[in-house]
Amino acid sequence: MDNWFKSKWFVRAVSLAFAIVLFIFVNGTINNEGDDKRFELPGTSSDLQTVKDVPVDIRIDKNFVVSGVPEFVDVTFEGSESDLATTVKQKSFDIYVDLQGLGEGEHSVEIQYEDVPDDLQVYIEPKTIDVVIEERASKEFTVNVDYINMDQLPEGYEIGEAEVNPSTVTITSSKSVVEQIAIVKVFVDVKDLTEPINNREVPVNVYDSQGNELNVNVEPQNVEVSADVDNPSKTVPVSVATKGKLPEGYSLTTISTDTEEVEVFATNEVLADIKEISTKDINLSEITESGTMDVGLELPDGATIPDKETIEVTVELEQTKTIEDIPVEVQNTNDGQEVSFVEPESPSMNITAIGDQKDVSKLSAEDVTLTVDVEGLKSGEHTIPITIKGPENITYESEFGEITVRIA
Repeated sequence: MDNWFKSKWFVRAVSLAFAIVLFIFVNGTINNEGDDKRFELPGTSSDLQTVKDVPVDIRIDKNFVVSGVPEFVDVTFEGSESDLATTVKQKSFDIYVDLQGLGEGEHSVEIQYEDVPDDLQVYIEPKTIDVVIEERASKEFTVNVDYINMDQLPEGYEIGEAEVNPSTVTITSSKSVVEQIAIVKVFVDVKDLTEPINNREVPVNVYDSQGNELNVNVEPQNVEVSADVDNPSKTVPVSVATKGKLPEGYSLTTISTDTEEVEVFATNEVLADIKEISTKDINLSEITESGTMDVGLELPDGATIPDKETIEVTVELEQTKTIEDIPVEVQNTNDGQEVSFVEPESPSMNITAIGDQKDVSKLSAEDVTLTVDVEGLKSGEHTIPITIKGPENITYESEFGEITVRIA
């Protein structure tokens, strides 16, 4: 024996054996977790893999409901690669909380698992949860409809009363939660809507009196909503609006439009107040000739006239023009007669021409003649009418309607 301890090979062999035993002891200690006492021999390996958001199944008596159970948990598996491939990748396991046999009240329970190979270690986060078990209650509620984005419904459109199918839903939860239910509604987005809503499926939402959403079981979870969408209209007369006065020397004969009526689209509420549609104001002070112009329409808020932004308006002006110093001609004098003007003394006078602006604007003194007829008149003073001749379609007024002449 003494010879063995003196041998350097024996000492080396004992040292190697001691190192192996120490390695096994330390490795086994590190790989143990809680009550799972195990260690691995050199050359073996263990993998970890975590599955996030694993749904938790609730097993509870049908007369009760529970709160406090998380919808999802994270589950970590440890074991050989082959076992992990079968269990994790194929998701051939179940995570659940077993509340069967528990009565109303608060309970601290463990989240459990099944269908996991014995060679795999399972770690659930959280492992233990606090729950509250309450008596189950069910109640039927009417579903209301809330239209959203009404301000973005196209102008002039309105939406009718909604039809909901089914019109009621059954809500199940704890008795205390069911008693809190104040609002059961669906939301229907009407942004840019121009066509009727036909059986649009929307989820049911449940709220308490403070507007807080409640997590309850709703049957059915979705309902169908239908509603008419309309763009009402009516036909009304068109009037022409003006402002200001015509320039001096002009008067308005007619102002008219070829569009006597227009179809206006708006909600029924807006249409009720529309009796006629007027044009935008035409500024008469800027008009100096007859003609046709395009004028925009003045629409109330919320009203539209598709494809009719302007209408044609025709303006007919009458111009008043004064022509000065037109000579008065004396006609049909006898031989030897002399005719002189008594009242007025001047043998010329001014005339005023009134007519269509296009005609009057071209008129000059050369186009108009003033005459008096003295045929058959004897010597002495005579008051006789003045005759005015000029282009047709113009009305003439002389400075004096008649004159007094002296025949000698």
